[in-house]
Amino acid sequence: MDDDHSSLNESRKRGSSALQLGPRKKALKSDPLVSHGRHFGRTVFALCNYPSLLVNGILRLEQLEDVSIEDFSADLFEKLLDSYPGLLERLWEGSEEEVLHVGELIGKGAASARGEDTKSLKPVVIDWIVPAGDVVLPPLPRNSKIARGFNHPLTGHLLCPAELDWDDVETKKKLQSGEIAVSGDQWPLFLYANEAYDPDDPWKGLLRSRLLINAFRHVFTSPSSIEKEPKAMHAGNARLHGMTAVTAPSVAYITTQVRFAICSSSVFSRTDTTTDSETFYHSLLDLLEDPDERGEVIDLLVWWNRQIFPTSSAAKQTLKANSALSKIRQKRAALKDATASTS
Repeated sequence: MDDDHSSLNESRKRGSSALQLGPRKKALKSDPLVSHGRHFGRTVFALCNYPSLLVNGILRLEQLEDVSIEDFSADLFEKLLDSYPGLLERLWEGSEEEVLHVGELIGKGAASARGEDTKSLKPVVIDWIVPAGDVVLPPLPRNSKIARGFNHPLTGHLLCPAELDWDDVETKKKLQSGEIAVSGDQWPLFLYANEAYDPDDPWKGLLRSRLLINAFRHVFTSPSSIEKEPKAMHAGNARLHGMTAVTAPSVAYITTQVRFAICSSSVFSRTDTTTDSETFYHSLLDLLEDPDERGEVIDLLVWWNRQIFPTSSAAKQTLKANSALSKIRQKRAALKDATASTS
């Protein structure tokens, strides 16, 4: 990181700028960049070192000028610039200290939103997984996580990797003892509608569970919207940031939060190898942003938008299988596959 800072300092010819301030001001909660970081973290990318991202992004712009870099960090840097008008100018004209300060503000927003969501989901998730009127034994306290995870039959069933059988006594014992270590890319059963996984069709019901919908509404629209008919907009984070459509990263973010809420770990950490939350989050993003899965992802997001933003254009019906446009796209895809197989 120190090398990045010195390189940035050496490579930039500094001109006069009102943004080249003296001592760094303490980040204020009301700073617009903090608010933007909250929404960007929830809807674009949640786990990021923003100061480092900005320093490296500016370095690449200066050193490579118009050369496009095809990698993840460059793409994320561009998304961040596009999401906040005037950000590029502020970074380009500002001092090294200002670049770091901006990154810290955005990172503060993303981290605080993540922390608040983790805290608010911890008690309410129990209300969603315990059937109304039922008594669960042993009890699942709303404000303690010790009994969750594989320690409890209810949360254990939800967290069990979809390819395993929680009802198998030996499997259950090995999961509870840790003899079977679950990695972040082994997706739990709660990701599927009605906790039903079809190994012959792993896309069927994936990321369409009622538990995920409840959590999304709780965070993005309002906690009260869970029990009500969805409307175009509710007062909440979505309305505050002009959000009218569900994004693939926001689905991955909520799914990661729910997974952590029903596990037994008490502190959310990117480096926690037990929950492996960062690997889990990245594995979902890898699928949802895979060009080869575009058709399935489009259908998935249409379904999500019908649940969250039913009057939005993003909730419109997908192409009919026999429509002219659909036929054109099918022909184009077939031609692309034929060309690839002969090359």
